[in-house]
Amino acid sequence: MKNNISIVGCGWLVLPLALTLKENGYSIKRSTTSKIKVKLLNNYGVQPFIIHLSNRESEFEEFLNSEVLIIAIPSKNIVGFNNLISHIENSKIKNILFISSTSVYPNSNSIVTEEHLINKTPLSEIELLFKTNTNFKSTILRFGGLIGYDRKPGNFFKNGKAINYPDAFINLIHRDDCIQIIKELITKNVWNKTLNACADTHPKKRDFYTKEFKKEGRNNPTFKEFFPNKYKIINSDLLKSILNYNFIHSDLMHY
Repeated sequence: MKNNISIVGCGWLVLPLALTLKENGYSIKRSTTSKIKVKLLNNYGVQPFIIHLSNRESEFEEFLNSEVLIIAIPSKNIVGFNNLISHIENSKIKNILFISSTSVYPNSNSIVTEEHLINKTPLSEIELLFKTNTNFKSTILRFGGLIGYDRKPGNFFKNGKAINYPDAFINLIHRDDCIQIIKELITKNVWNKTLNACADTHPKKRDFYTKEFKKEGRNNPTFKEFFPNKYKIINSDLLKSILNYNFIHSDLMHY
């Protein structure tokens, strides 16, 4: 069971994460809410389970027969998470990696570390459910905006939509780094931590999105010229120190 990992999540990050962990010798169980996806996951060698957070009849018992649980879903369903936690408390799960977001931090026009105050939101309340539960160890991993592969920033703003605060700084992370960081946190048993994860560079929106639009063959973006600009610069030094980690895609102007 030591090499068993269960993953609650779906989509763009979770499938390549599951396959990477499988290639590294882990046995992977993954949740889905769709019976259609069961066959697809079986074909990838990932054991699928039908899991609905709020449904007590879901396949929780066997799904949670692992040592590590990764939670990577955008749901803000606090009732559902409480239901999930009640099942975790009666399971073999010892360690949880909860994928959160740097959106919990307010725009403070400053450099932001894990010590900064966060907004009271459904996401921060869900973080707290895991951080304060003594039945297991939890690490909260706060990613910046996700980019990479088919998630191209040059296509984020469609139909002439203007970009707010063009001189604000961006906080993004490539999927390659997301997966590598998750793998290292599990391999090195880094638990009971709250960690930020964003690329080292924080170019201005104006510079970054002008470059990204050009990569996609689009005309220059339209900007809304606000003053003052609202921003935050996410600092990931704690994560880099704990993992001795160097970002694969450190420079967002040349990734």
